[in-house]
Amino acid sequence: MASKKHGSSDGGSPESVASETALEDRNSVHQNGGKASIRSHSSGREIFEYSGWVYHLGVNSIGHEYCHFRYLRIRGKYLEMYKQDPLENPGIKPIRKGTIGPALMVEELGRRKVNHGDVYVLRFFNRLDEAKKGEIACATAGEVRQWMEAFDQAKQQVEYELSRGVSVRNKLNMEDEINLEGHRPRVRRYAHRLKKRIRIGQGPEMLLRKTSGIGEDSRFDTFLDADGGDAVEAHEWRCVRTVNGVRIFEDVASSKSGKGILVKAVGVIEATADTVFDVVLNLDRHKRYEWDTLTSDLELVESIDGHYDVVYGTFDPRYLTWWQSKRDFVFSRQWFCGQDGTYTILQSPSIHKKRPPRSGYKRTKINPSTWEISNLSTPSFNTTARCLVTQTLEINLKGWFKWRNKNCAKFEKTVPFALLSQVSGLKEYVGANPTLALEATTKIFHSKVSDLSESNSEFEDAEADEEFYDATDDSSSEDEDNNNALDINKDKKIKLKNISWAIASLTRKRSSAPEANVLSSEAPPINLDASLFHGTLRKAKDEFDKNCWSSPDGSGFMIRGKTYLKDNMKVKGGEPLLKLIAVDWFQVEECATNVALHPKSLVQSAEGKKLPFILVINLEVPARPNYSLVLYFAADRPVNKDSLLGKFIDGPDMFRNSRFKLIPSIVEGYWMVKRAVGTKACLLGKAVTCKYLRQDNFLEIDVDIGSSSVARGVIGLVLGYVTSIVVDLAIVIEAKEEEELPEYILGTVRLNRIEIDSAVPLEGL
Repeated sequence: MASKKHGSSDGGSPESVASETALEDRNSVHQNGGKASIRSHSSGREIFEYSGWVYHLGVNSIGHEYCHFRYLRIRGKYLEMYKQDPLENPGIKPIRKGTIGPALMVEELGRRKVNHGDVYVLRFFNRLDEAKKGEIACATAGEVRQWMEAFDQAKQQVEYELSRGVSVRNKLNMEDEINLEGHRPRVRRYAHRLKKRIRIGQGPEMLLRKTSGIGEDSRFDTFLDADGGDAVEAHEWRCVRTVNGVRIFEDVASSKSGKGILVKAVGVIEATADTVFDVVLNLDRHKRYEWDTLTSDLELVESIDGHYDVVYGTFDPRYLTWWQSKRDFVFSRQWFCGQDGTYTILQSPSIHKKRPPRSGYKRTKINPSTWEISNLSTPSFNTTARCLVTQTLEINLKGWFKWRNKNCAKFEKTVPFALLSQVSGLKEYVGANPTLALEATTKIFHSKVSDLSESNSEFEDAEADEEFYDATDDSSSEDEDNNNALDINKDKKIKLKNISWAIASLTRKRSSAPEANVLSSEAPPINLDASLFHGTLRKAKDEFDKNCWSSPDGSGFMIRGKTYLKDNMKVKGGEPLLKLIAVDWFQVEECATNVALHPKSLVQSAEGKKLPFILVINLEVPARPNYSLVLYFAADRPVNKDSLLGKFIDGPDMFRNSRFKLIPSIVEGYWMVKRAVGTKACLLGKAVTCKYLRQDNFLEIDVDIGSSSVARGVIGLVLGYVTSIVVDLAIVIEAKEEEELPEYILGTVRLNRIEIDSAVPLEGL
């Protein structure tokens, strides 16, 4: 499948679909084009269309796996599936159609091997009825991310219509969400051709890019949104060498510890982040020979899940003069893509029972390292994609200083230097392969439409119980599918249409100082005496205390300033608006929800009922057993209902999901854990499943971290180091309109070296 937000690609053909071209050569083959368009309405509102080819995966009623090559199109909130491209075959009817409702959840499952080829899988499910579920697959991770953005925009369309007050019948129609499973006869005719179909090359991709402003000092009180994270880091990077256009840095702060030192290589590569990510992750030796001087002989040992695997490799260090033996190694890789499109790959030395030390080789440990790959903006006159590639690794302090001070030239014949040179190799490899950095164009098409519902009138006439995955038979004879499924002229280029659609938000009163108007000025503030409230986790006595919590100020976090919509500038946060009064650390058998309703909960206590408002955040931590970290933030005055926080408290779940933002920061801890957690803000409602309970004087948010495979992997890494790390969290309600700016820190918490075994059973509260 190829679906693009920006760019163009060549149309596919039956010949290209049936091609025996290997999957790894897909970048050089013309691909079926994905398209997106904006349609303007007489009302001034814009809707979008997003379409492209996908693989529909599943299991039929008799237990056989199937894979159908299908054309998916999103128009506003409506979804259609075809066997052929409707633009190339006017008049054809969709084999499935329906609406995208507010309960639809989309989760990225990562890579999966199907018929000897790798695809990237998306899972759909209804959070109110998980029996309604299913999967589609794409050729690249970038396409998966674009489809997730498209579905998110469709859900925003639903939110817009709900905010306008649609009819009860339409609301019911929108609740008839996607049922992704169903009977699929004659599946073998599709499944046996999957090997040919997934070997289709991908076209160029141009993704939405964040503003680039390399060189800003993160210690300033303001900084550009794209420069770094939303939390202030302690690293001090100093450039010590430039090799083949790649800068090599050392972390001055880590060198003061007297242990290992962090170094990194940074380079700009003229290709998309999606392309570079695929190259780095690819284990094919023939391709790695072209850019990787060290770890080019690799083989997959085990795939743990779609975001985690174990790899075995060998190398012959004959150019490393003082080593006489061949070397082998085992390392694990964990990867994920952030909400801003940045890819992170964590690589750590590992062991595996399937790969004991090999005869004739000496087992060595590859230095722990990370890759970070993020798109950069390009000038309007230049359509060539660019991305910033950073490789960070930990090396011996003594050996590094010898090389940096030029007292020992032998460092350039070491494993760390060979690893640092991988960025240079990537840069040269992509530059020597133009097909990896194809140019793309952006087109916007406007058409006059009186109303979204008119352009989709066939949906309005459908029965109320019609769903996207309805009873329509999705099967056909093999001959019919071969003749009609993909009748596309591959020599005809399909110009991609830009997606830049935003929904209107709820009406808000303008305010020059939003923070000042959040809490009511009519009621006198009450005294929030922390000694009156007790949680199972105690408050810290000082900064060196362990297994406790505290509430830092917001100066360690960067939030949107007053002019953010004009210049993307962020400012340091101030004191939290709400006060953290207690923290509970529970051990539970199953994920615990509605903690605030527990009879012995702080919220149900006599003192808790006197508080004007309590925000309860329940972070459900997946483990064996499971845990819940419950944070209680209190307001000393009632919340103004017209404020952004007031609308968040009493608004619909979709509005809450689009605004509930968490900013993480590892203050102290292992550097790779810091890289895994990151410093960028995360819209939790879009990353994981959040459930909301609004009653009396409180709002509880149950955050199911285990609902995302990526989040589970990161939490698993954090729990392994939790007793030695200090982590800060900030809660922010994201501001998207000028009258909502500047943002403010809603609440903060610092968790100091938490001991897992100190968790208290919830039943014994």
